[in-house]
Amino acid sequence: MSLPFTPLFIDGEWRPASNGATFEVRNPATSKVVGTAASASAEDCAAAVEAAAIAFQTWENSSLALRRDILLKAADILATDEYRAKIMTAVSEETSATAETVIFNHMGPLNEMRNFAGATTRLKGESFMSWIPGGQVFTQRRAMGVILSIAPWNAPIGLTLRAVALPIVCGNTVVLKCSEVSPRTQAIVVEIFEKAGLPKGVLNLVVASRQDTPPRISQIIAHPAVRKINFTGSDTVGRLIAAEAAKYLKPCIFELGGKAPVVVLEDADIPRAARAITSSALLHSGQICMATERVIIQKGATDALVGELKTLFQRVKAGDPLSDPSVAIGALFTESSAENVITMIKEAVEAGAQVLLGDLSREGSIVQPHIVAGVRPGMRLWDRESFGPVVALATVETIDDAVAAANASDYSLVAGLWTKDVNTAFDVASRIRAGCTNINGPTVHVEWMRSHGGLGGSTGYGHFTIDDFTEMRMMVLHPAKEPPYALTSRLNGTT
Repeated sequence: MSLPFTPLFIDGEWRPASNGATFEVRNPATSKVVGTAASASAEDCAAAVEAAAIAFQTWENSSLALRRDILLKAADILATDEYRAKIMTAVSEETSATAETVIFNHMGPLNEMRNFAGATTRLKGESFMSWIPGGQVFTQRRAMGVILSIAPWNAPIGLTLRAVALPIVCGNTVVLKCSEVSPRTQAIVVEIFEKAGLPKGVLNLVVASRQDTPPRISQIIAHPAVRKINFTGSDTVGRLIAAEAAKYLKPCIFELGGKAPVVVLEDADIPRAARAITSSALLHSGQICMATERVIIQKGATDALVGELKTLFQRVKAGDPLSDPSVAIGALFTESSAENVITMIKEAVEAGAQVLLGDLSREGSIVQPHIVAGVRPGMRLWDRESFGPVVALATVETIDDAVAAANASDYSLVAGLWTKDVNTAFDVASRIRAGCTNINGPTVHVEWMRSHGGLGGSTGYGHFTIDDFTEMRMMVLHPAKEPPYALTSRLNGTT
């Protein structure tokens, strides 16, 4: 049986790379080849941008009803059992994802698609009287042009849809650069839009090998037709993209890393907090930007919470979910990522931290869950996103200490807080610097009616909203009766 092949999609046509280049896609748990994909040439990237630029000339003037209907039809296609099965097969083979990730790769994206369809009602301007007597001002919310959307592998359906659907609804056209880790999964999004009747050139897919990706992205960013870039991924790569875009003064939207803190106060519901922390720390092996990475415990709650966490973490087994049904979490996406996680833990131990659970080892890309106590700022395990199944614990005396510890980070995406006192909850949550603080709930949580986003630093900036993918343009209708103009009124002898 031949392996699945993922081609490029340019100007409404599925095609191989113009130079015939391909690369292998491997399952991270087994290292087995699970597919191949085209690796776009410079000529392919230019063709994708040019197709998007031509399509923009008509798509930006398309009716809002047409855009809405295409998204709703795409949502109906996504909702079918056929596509649910197709998605979960591809995502498990390419990323070692378990069945629990269906919320990010089917259920959630389905809601998001329908919400984006409804966003067409917000594509409107306003009018008001000019300060000039008899004048009138009109504003229009207009599309920007070609958007370069770079979406990651860790939630390949949900994050790809977010990267392309909202720009398209706003009247933009898109060049999608998918991850080399999950090209088959992300191409499903393009296939769904094609089936829903999206005109050719509005959405184009560029796939490239890891080696070819940097020059291809630089080339696309430099193209004059590209007006904005959105990127979801690591802050390391985000900084490189930001620097490249800065050469051309092009704006970007970045959702980068996370190092979500969870503050557990002494009056918290400890068993429930432990369940939420375990879920958000270990789901998809911690490879989620909202994953719980730091747990800050008020001293009186330490023993009970640590006991609950150890019991729960011990029951979670990492491995290959395709061959072992007892496996709860899959492999990390590369062996180097797994090695980095283990190295971060070892460095913390050398600096005085204690491993409460875990064996400080890896089997290829597979890392078993770890709990590490006594972690503090200055250790990489505290300062940097691990993207692995590990949680760092710190004990504090007071609520003020807890807030200070939560904010001792360059990341600012999400946070969590556990307390039974509603007044304390709102007081403390308002002092935690995060784009979203979950009170008595998991950090891996999305409100589909509101865009997540960080507050700068290593989490990035910007949001995936109507405002971020449109421009407000103003037109001023001057009065029929000519007023006196500066300078020329003097020349005419009037004042």
